[in-house]
Amino acid sequence: MSSLHLSFYSAFVLSSLGLAFHRTHLISALLCLESIILSIYVALTIWPIQTQTSSSTILPILILAFSACEAGAGLALLVASTRTHGSDHLHNFNLLQC
Repeated sequence: MSSLHLSFYSAFVLSSLGLAFHRTHLISALLCLESIILSIYVALTIWPIQTQTSSSTILPILILAFSACEAGAGLALLVASTRTHGSDHLHNFNLLQC
């Protein structure tokens, strides 16, 4: 395994662990999700170069577009939850209440 692959795997794992263990604020969960998507995007962008294929793939562009949509939806939820609940603490949210 090259050091490039190790850095992408470690970035993905650290972001996943950050999402799993540090879920006190909604903004920190959104940042962990963005770093997961960013590590996937960079790995998919470098993959054709590593395999030395001449064809360019559209998959990294699609991942980047979905990442932008996810960021917009996440920030909209952050603003809405902060307005209704007064903070972005995840323990304040109850899914059973309307």
